[in-house]
Amino acid sequence: MAKPVTMPQLGESVTEGTITRWLKAEGDEVEIDEPLAEVDTDKVNAELPSPVAGTIEKFLVSEGTTVDVGTEIVLVALAGESDSPAADAPPQENTAADAPTEEFPASGTEAQPVAQDNERERTAARADGDGRAEIEDAETLRLTRSSPVVRRLADEHGVEITEIPGTGTGGRVTRKDIEGYIEEREEREEYAPRAREAPVEPEPEIERVPLYEGDRVEELTGIRRAIANRMSVSKREAPHAWTMVEADVSGLAALREREKAAFTEREGIKLTYLPFIVEAVVESLREHPVLNSVWDGDRIILRKRMNVGVAVDLEDALIVPVIPDADELNILGLARKIDDVVRRARARQLGTEDVSGGTFTVNNPGALGSVVSTPIINHPQAAILSAEAVVKRPVVIDDAIAVRSMMNLEVSFDHRVLDGGAALKFLNAVKRRLEAYGPESDIG
Repeated sequence: MAKPVTMPQLGESVTEGTITRWLKAEGDEVEIDEPLAEVDTDKVNAELPSPVAGTIEKFLVSEGTTVDVGTEIVLVALAGESDSPAADAPPQENTAADAPTEEFPASGTEAQPVAQDNERERTAARADGDGRAEIEDAETLRLTRSSPVVRRLADEHGVEITEIPGTGTGGRVTRKDIEGYIEEREEREEYAPRAREAPVEPEPEIERVPLYEGDRVEELTGIRRAIANRMSVSKREAPHAWTMVEADVSGLAALREREKAAFTEREGIKLTYLPFIVEAVVESLREHPVLNSVWDGDRIILRKRMNVGVAVDLEDALIVPVIPDADELNILGLARKIDDVVRRARARQLGTEDVSGGTFTVNNPGALGSVVSTPIINHPQAAILSAEAVVKRPVVIDDAIAVRSMMNLEVSFDHRVLDGGAALKFLNAVKRRLEAYGPESDIG
């Protein structure tokens, strides 16, 4: 008997994935947990392990196709079982004395369970000449196979899913479909009075920008398209606000300068500013837990665990591996963990568990020389912190000018979850902790 394998949820808030490459062919044997395919999501590129052992019977999704979580993607004939309940039964002669009964069809066809014949009869009885029953069954299937996110959006906006033409597999309505439908409906309602006064000209089709000699067109990769979609969703759904403070990290800079050579020799990794920043963040989150929360439609969830995502630049993409329970690690532990996830991110060796469950994100554009930035929130999280480059600048201290090592710190936050006062209190707590380091501080 063939068992369908569905697209799993490869990370928190992931609603779809792209089959980039099948690692098996139809007819191949597959063991439990053996890789079936390579899958792209907005969180990670990962291999999809088989949940069952058997033979690949049929691929239901072609390479390059994006499908919703829960969509059937491949049929696997289970090991030790046949496709048909009657396939292993010995052949029987069909004589006049044992003519076909109502339980089985006439000779020459495969034997099927009685329930299937009865179901076909019931379906035929329900249908009229126009085939309305089949249409209703198809629409019901589209509704029941839609994702929880789609159904929640439909409930929130009073939309019937059956009214929306779906672009997903089998006509399923995807999140993009329902968001586009809601946006178009709102635009129609906004401009309805104007439309009654004067006819509205249809909008022209979107035209691509002109290409000139020497231009090169690069098609979007799966991860680039996913990043674009997630950033658009975050900016569209979360009302962003941001604020900034500057921190005098001269003591921290002196400490790092004193320790970095011995640290690298002892630990085999570089001592960067990032572990100090992450430690200051998690200690400040204890004081201001609203920053360690997520937006959940019509409520706010304050997370108990402090799982800090660290943005990693991959040149052609950006990925955010998560350090679980970062508040339980000291500077040394954070440095080791950050080095590990950054190395594996750049080697494209992260698994779904490495990019799931984040509650707060730390961005580090300062490593690339940035001095000011306005990061986009990692939706549905409530906030994200950016740490900029440490730059020596003249500053006024006690009415005297001194050269100090300064760092700008910014927080972008979801204004539905918190206000500027809470964001600044958190940001100043981070600043206070970073400024407390001195050349003789213990780094653990």
